[in-house]
Amino acid sequence: MELTLAIDNAAKRTALFGPADRHLRLIRTALDVRITARDSTIKLSGQNDSIRKAASVLESLQARLRRGDAICDDDVTEAIVACDRDSEPGFASRIEVYHSNSTIVPKTEGQKRYIDAIEKFDLTFCTGPAGSGKTYLAVAMCVSLLKTRRMRRLVLVRPAVEAGEKLGYLPGDMQAKVNPYLRPLFDAMHDMMSYDQIKRFMENDVIEVVPLAFMRGRTLNHSAVIMDEAQNATPSQMLMFLTRLGQGSKMIVTGDASQTDLPTGQTNGVVDAVNRLKGNKHIGIVELEKTDIVRHRLVQNIVKAYEKNR
Repeated sequence: MELTLAIDNAAKRTALFGPADRHLRLIRTALDVRITARDSTIKLSGQNDSIRKAASVLESLQARLRRGDAICDDDVTEAIVACDRDSEPGFASRIEVYHSNSTIVPKTEGQKRYIDAIEKFDLTFCTGPAGSGKTYLAVAMCVSLLKTRRMRRLVLVRPAVEAGEKLGYLPGDMQAKVNPYLRPLFDAMHDMMSYDQIKRFMENDVIEVVPLAFMRGRTLNHSAVIMDEAQNATPSQMLMFLTRLGQGSKMIVTGDASQTDLPTGQTNGVVDAVNRLKGNKHIGIVELEKTDIVRHRLVQNIVKAYEKNR
């Protein structure tokens, strides 16, 4: 089989192909296809399934260039892996977000279990090391629930300071005080919707960001709720938060027990909650591993190195 693809922007041909056509060679080797590039077209030759996958990878890379993103070898490898995963029977398909060019899929079996748990359960706990996608996939799923109108609101919650929640010393109003602590959640959202859309949703209270200390006494109905960095919550704070779950809502709790900022000897709220609730068949509990780290290939090495000294 042969297939000819058009290059969106000839001026970005070098960025797409990579230095000395390195990106094309990665695709050719991984998917066993022949690739010929001339002028503003790319010709693919090989088996039908390999051609389909190669075309999908190239389209994914061109979508990155259309958004103004750069492409490195890791991006090409991730696109190839995502294409393979998406084509496996029973593997989760693309998560639908507001940016039509964003391709968000689970990249490991652990991440697939995480996505399935969020779909199945109203309350899901996810623990794991840095870079394993805990926060990013939680935001993606909640944005998807908002876009498909399965939820009316998105509520983002995080313990605001290391050992307590004393925000008074920071300048500005409550929103200005808590924004730095919620930056990772905003970074993820910016991959999924435009800045103007996020601003409009926040002004209309469709998206709400709130420190954990301000959750007491509330009931959250028809809302997608994320508590990030839950390892910095105490058991009493965790109980307070979990009991905010209202009708028609989904709640996701993420944390990395190895990076708690609680005082020495203080019980970790997310570990305590998982231990108490792990026998409940109506609650999803997913533990991601080092093999689920997808941030940068060095992150796995860093996590392993620090574990040796514990």
